[in-house]
Amino acid sequence: MAERKHVAVLMGGWSAERPVSLWSGEGCAAALERAGYRVTRVDVQRDIASVLQDLKPDVAFNALHGPFGEDGCIQGLLEILGIPYTHSGVAASALAMDKQKAKAVMKAAGIPVAEHKVMHRLEAAKAHALPPPYVAKPVREGSSFGVLIVKENAEHPPQELYREDWPYGDIVMVERYIPGRELTCAVMGNVALGVTEVMPLGHGFYDFDAKYAPGGSQHVLPAEISPFVYQEVQKLSLRAHQALGCKGVTRADFRFDEQRGGRGELICLEVNTQPGMTQTSLVPEIAAHAGHSYEDLTSWMVENASCGR
Repeated sequence: MAERKHVAVLMGGWSAERPVSLWSGEGCAAALERAGYRVTRVDVQRDIASVLQDLKPDVAFNALHGPFGEDGCIQGLLEILGIPYTHSGVAASALAMDKQKAKAVMKAAGIPVAEHKVMHRLEAAKAHALPPPYVAKPVREGSSFGVLIVKENAEHPPQELYREDWPYGDIVMVERYIPGRELTCAVMGNVALGVTEVMPLGHGFYDFDAKYAPGGSQHVLPAEISPFVYQEVQKLSLRAHQALGCKGVTRADFRFDEQRGGRGELICLEVNTQPGMTQTSLVPEIAAHAGHSYEDLTSWMVENASCGR
């Protein structure tokens, strides 16, 4: 590092994922300080444009999660301000955040996705949109917020969708439930790193608590699957990253049903353009397994930052 760059770590914000963003941001800020950067921690509020204009950082490290932080909004603001930033750009961020559009792009790129329908939540609450079991989830949320699993013997759709205070938007995606194992793979630049199997402990699936609560899940790295499936996850993760136009670091999540078909069924659930970077998060673990320390990973992201992503 030829000069001591000033990095503004953007974290917090006002989405439902604010706590996770604060954890991710603090972890990344501390790692960057250990790596020799000058770091300013910024708890993002509505005045973020004027705050950044006053700070004049060399790079903005985007540790925000959820709406505004990973849907193209903050990216667009950083483009206007001319501040190089980490992770994906405006278009890829907006695209990946919209589950319906992202699935269409991935399917066109030959990436297997689950059958699904998109509808108003009140319609989804009236009658089963798909034969159970299926999953109902918001089209524009992260960290498994608002995800509802409808079991095989369910008599009616999830009645939570009728809630007047439902906070996740009126449009939901109903998709076929994929049983089996939870696999995830990080992509760094144009390299697919290792594959982790996530085993939620005491949870039906990899929900918010399984992701972020200590002891919420067990991470098996490398995943104990056949070399063919392992390489297929890596190949599809990189293909999804590129098809969506992503930059920097992403994480693709899959379900693998060993019981279906000859070699099993591998389905890509989504691509996370702002994957968690907390101490229990998957990407730092996967990167470390590939030989990149936490400091190396965050430093690479800063050096990879740019506008026009």
